[in-house]
Amino acid sequence: MAPPMIDPALFDQLKSKVEEDTLVRKELDQIIDELAQRVSYVQGVLSRIHGTPRSKYPSFLSQVEDGIKQEVETVKKLSEFASKFPYYKYNFKWMRFIQDAVSTVLLCAWLGGMGTDSRPGEVGRLLTLEDIGEIFQVPVNLKGQDAFHITIEEYLHGLVSITDELSRLAMNSVTLGDAAMAVKISSFIKDLHAGFQVLNLKNDSLRKRVDSIKYCVKKVEDVVYDLSLRGLIPKDE
Repeated sequence: MAPPMIDPALFDQLKSKVEEDTLVRKELDQIIDELAQRVSYVQGVLSRIHGTPRSKYPSFLSQVEDGIKQEVETVKKLSEFASKFPYYKYNFKWMRFIQDAVSTVLLCAWLGGMGTDSRPGEVGRLLTLEDIGEIFQVPVNLKGQDAFHITIEEYLHGLVSITDELSRLAMNSVTLGDAAMAVKISSFIKDLHAGFQVLNLKNDSLRKRVDSIKYCVKKVEDVVYDLSLRGLIPKDE
């Protein structure tokens, strides 16, 4: 009797690898689901900024920071587990949630949160990619190591997200009688848009999102122009 052309052990090995990959994906999904829930909570709290006077920001932002601490714990858990495997094998599963987590931290800091004794919070502060890495306690923009990290693209996506949110806040702050906030937001978004123009973006999805910033610039410019016609812009602005 002729021996089989294919060694049956080959499929036993493949079965073992498939089962191992399934377990890894299941564990990752559990961690990512936890991160999604925590990001969603912080986003929900942050959405209340549109009806919150600036005088109440400190107490409001303390709730946001408590939620961000929970995000940090989950991102650290994700980093420890995901770093056991090649980064690009599974990174597509968590990219969007990391982008959203980054945006919550960026927006909180811009509104005056995430301050320290050496760097007290103030409205209009923009955190760098390195700042984000320090807050989440994970590496950023790794080049020589195949491990979990926060990428430049994820940071830039986060910036685009807060631009959308701030353009909305500019209009709502006017209804709360805070014209100065609208002017500050207009200046920030213009600077951010100018900064993005310097970048030679290769990521198609990111480039399309960055293109939308010009509409945010126009929206906020219209708000400030209307304020100037009404003589409502504070002199110090």
